[in-house]
Amino acid sequence: MRAYVYDTKDTSDKREAHDTGINKTIEELKRIGVLYWHIGGPTAMDDLNALAKERDYKNRDEICVSPATMGDAYEEKLKIFFAEHLHEDEEIRYVVDGTGYFDVRDQDDVWIRIQVEKNDMLVLPAGIYHRFTADTNNYIKAIRLFKDEPKWIAINRPDADDNKHRNEYLQTIKA
Repeated sequence: MRAYVYDTKDTSDKREAHDTGINKTIEELKRIGVLYWHIGGPTAMDDLNALAKERDYKNRDEICVSPATMGDAYEEKLKIFFAEHLHEDEEIRYVVDGTGYFDVRDQDDVWIRIQVEKNDMLVLPAGIYHRFTADTNNYIKAIRLFKDEPKWIAINRPDADDNKHRNEYLQTIKA
């Protein structure tokens, strides 16, 4: 995992790095509610299961984002994933294979790009504005974990600006 300020002046394909060279630390991500673990090695699945139990994640599924698995719908799906949005529950992803980018807004509304790869686990808090894209490899396979039934309901910005979960999130990062 590597996090850095996203270069908004770079107009190239969203799957490019857009790297300003301004790195962000795991501690800086924690301050905006983003949690990170590296879970690898021969006990990776046991460790993932233990963390899921500890954090009360009851359900999971697997998603593979690539042209090979999504066919003609791939580019359209990337557009949907890349639209700035939030969820009313945590977004939890464990990368099984491949690479991609999660972009999150920090407390100053600056885009932070989080580059993820195999064995990275990321938790985005409910109410944080974010988006996702594959990188130029066009392939990522991840386990999605859920506290309740598997669902993916995105509320796009600006429609979510007055959302209860957004307001609660903003209060937690002000503290």
